[in-house]
This record gives sequence, structure tokens and C-alpha cells, in this order.
Amino acid sequence: MEHIVIIGNGISGVTTARHIRKLSDKKITVISAETDHFFSRTALMYIYMGHMKYEHTKPYEDYFWKKNRIELKRGFVKTVNHQEKQLEFTEGDTMSYDKLVIAVGSKSNKFGWPGQDLNGVQGLYSKQDLDALEEYAPNNNTCKRAVIVGGGLIGIELAEMLSTRNIPVTFLVRENSFWNGVLPEGESEMLNRHIKNHHIDLRLGMNLKEILSGENGKARAVVVAETGEELPCDVVGLTAGVSPNIDFLKESGIELGRGVKVNRFLETNIPDIYAIGDCAEQHEPIGNRRPIEAVWYTGRMMGETLAQTICGNPLEYKPGHWFNSAKFFDIEYQTYGWVFANKKEYETHFHWKHEDDTKCITVAYHKDSKLFLGINTFGIRMRHEVFDRWLTEKRDIDFVVHNLSEANFDPEFYKKFESQVLSEYNNQSVSV
Repeated sequence: MEHIVIIGNGISGVTTARHIRKLSDKKITVISAETDHFFSRTALMYIYMGHMKYEHTKPYEDYFWKKNRIELKRGFVKTVNHQEKQLEFTEGDTMSYDKLVIAVGSKSNKFGWPGQDLNGVQGLYSKQDLDALEEYAPNNNTCKRAVIVGGGLIGIELAEMLSTRNIPVTFLVRENSFWNGVLPEGESEMLNRHIKNHHIDLRLGMNLKEILSGENGKARAVVVAETGEELPCDVVGLTAGVSPNIDFLKESGIELGRGVKVNRFLETNIPDIYAIGDCAEQHEPIGNRRPIEAVWYTGRMMGETLAQTICGNPLEYKPGHWFNSAKFFDIEYQTYGWVFANKKEYETHFHWKHEDDTKCITVAYHKDSKLFLGINTFGIRMRHEVFDRWLTEKRDIDFVVHNLSEANFDPEFYKKFESQVLSEYNNQSVSV
């Protein structure tokens, strides 16, 4: 019987296993050094905030795996020997495979800062990160202050988590406005104000120089590069992005870039070895997408696609129109299509912001043809399937703004803002 081995029990690896089982009777083994069972990584913050328990984040009961004949192994793969089709674990044991799926995800970035390996210095990616946070920041008596380094989505999540336990937070953001490499100016500046309104000490245009050690090898302060200021703290959150967790593959013969290089069928340069999820790097980007996408839903889509290929129905990975969502404290964010922070030469934006400074919409469109290119929404929930359809149908900006109510997903008694958006749109005289 053909043995499919999957390294990594995140969303991409587990989706692959589930769909292979639906399609075949192949032997399946899923390996993880992180946890015994698959859990929802995006829910880590809610465990710390008290909204959920760890067991609530497991989408499947523990008996699910045995019932579906998916074998689980807790272990850390040390080397991949593709000539012998064999894995070696750090404990010294080995495992043979017929086909291998690398789905090892990411690790938090470190950039060689002095003190970056001290106790109390961590990212927010793994179950072990959550456990460390409970150890070093259980309350505001143990943790008098935390410093977060890096202004992305993980950084804002960690700031919200710590603030729910009344732990003061200083937030060092390298850019001169929060997430302005992704968001247009008006949206980024709105989030600056929102973060500060939640009593976060937001320091824009500031970098980490070093982390200072106190007793027992634990962080006691950080030094700000620009000012030399020393900020006392008990926890340092390193949230300056993530990178593929591929160090163990450097001597494997598998082609690597920043991640594991794959083609459109998610195949590596070695026959019968595939890579998916955060650790996979497309040889050529798909449209405007980045070669590596550390996004939950693309990991799931890769898993579904690869299962077909492994089961004899070769399928090209086609993720479709870009979309994503996040939450910045009280403000929900969604994006569909492409709205670039630095507009392309062909692109222009229509922007509306509500007077309460927590809701806004930005629509990107082609300056000549008026073709709808993408939309960002803050504080107003929109329907994914509607914007996905409009992008496919190549609708124009005029159609989108006049039909926004069709896309609204807010509950019945929420206020609606489409008339205000349309009025501002007409005032800006951008209709076709």
C-alpha cells in the first residue's frame, strides 16, 4: 500500500490528509513536533483572552484520526533522505515514505538582535508561544510591561491579548504609519488613532536595537535604535513577520529559496516530494500574489488541490481572486481583489470614511477603464462571494458603489452606510 507521509499538522497538511482519505485507501501518516492533534492556529489569541479553551480550538475530536485511518506521529524530522525515501528523526528513529508532503509552516522572524534568544522573548505563532506567554505574562503583577516589535497582524493581535490582562504595551513599528506597506494612507492613519485609543503606546518610525538581560537569562528591557531609550519590560514580542520553517531541509537536495520551491502542481524538484502552505514558494508568482503566502485559506486550498494530484488527478493550484480578513481591536477588516498602498500607475482610489473614525471603504479601480480592481472595508462586513463574482464579471467602479447593499453582510439591526458612501462617491465625481 502506498504510504503518504505529511510533515506538519497545520491546516494545509491536515486538509491534504483528509482529502486523500476521501479519495483513496492509501496509508497516511501526519507528523508534528508541535502538538498531538490539529488545532486552529488563528484561535490562539482567544485562548489567552479567555474566550476559548485549547480543546475548543481542535476542529475534530481526538478519535477522528483513528476512525479515518490517519496515523499521527509526534516527532521532529531531522533530515530528509530522498534517495532512500526515508526520514530521520531527532530521536534517531526513521520512517519510509512513497510520497512526501512538506507542510511545516513558518517561524517568527529574528534579525540577529542582541538578546533575541532570552527568556521572555518570543513570537506568536505556535502552541509553545502561547504556553510561554502564559508563563511570562500571566498577569500585570508578573509582567509590568511588554514591548512588541513589528507592526503587522500578529503584532496587533498580541497587543490586544496583553491589554485584556491589563498589561501595558509599547508597540515599536518601523514604518511611519501602521501597516502602511499594505494599506493606503487614510486607512493606516485611522488604525494609528484606533490603536492609541486603546491605550497602546504606539511608537512609529522606531526600531529595536537590542534586548537587555536581567536575572536568570530573562529579558529586562529593550533599547530603541533611534533614540537610545531603554524601555523596561518583562516580555518582548517579536512580530516582524514570519518565514518558512525549512532549516532542516538545507542538505536535502530539495530546491529552496525563501521557502520550498514548487511549480503550479505544488511539486518540488525531487519526484514524489511536494510542499504546501506557508513554507511553499511558487517559482513564478500567481498574478499579483506573493510567491509565499502565509494565509490560512490558501493553505487549505493547496491541501485540497494536492490531494487530487496525489490520488491520480493532477490539478494545478489556482487560488482565484485574492481576499483576506483580520481584526484590529474593535475594527473588522476585509479585502477583496487588490488595493495597493502605493498605487500602480493605472490605479486610482475612491475613499470614504465615517465620522466616527472606525469605518471606511476604499475602492481601487482602473483610472481609464474604471474597471473594479479591489476593495478594502473597515468596520462594515461584506460578502466574499459577491465581490468575488464582481471581480470575475469585470464590473466597473460605478456598478460596485451603486450596488454595495447587495454585498453587505452586517446583521439586520446594524446601521447601513451605502447611501453615505454613494453620496460621497457622487461628490468626488468619479462615476463613469
